[in-house]
Amino acid sequence: MENTVIFTSLAPAAIGPYSQAIRAGNMLFVSGQVALDPAVGNVIDDRSVGAQTRRVLQNIQAIVTAAGASLESVVKTTVFLKDMNDFAEMNAAYGEFFRSAAPARATVEVSRLPRDVSVEIDCIAVL
Repeated sequence: MENTVIFTSLAPAAIGPYSQAIRAGNMLFVSGQVALDPAVGNVIDDRSVGAQTRRVLQNIQAIVTAAGASLESVVKTTVFLKDMNDFAEMNAAYGEFFRSAAPARATVEVSRLPRDVSVEIDCIAVL
């Protein structure tokens, strides 16, 4: 099986030696996304967890779309939160993107994230 790199300019370019996503057969593995504005490459100005979660999921949506799918194709996400006290705010914003048949999800608290953001999300989709 051949792996295919997925890239879109509508999501932030990788800030290290990784791809935005890799397609392997009918599976799509999206790298962890943080609240970077793809137009400028910086963390968004609004540092609230809700705003960051929305930006992250917009980035994921752009990547999944570039692979020829949609958020409905996402079967698993992992949410990394800097502070589990932000869970409710993250969860509310997350729910705006996954309204029906939400994917399986794990949420974990971590001590630090790239660019000192509050949330990072990765996902797996079936194409």
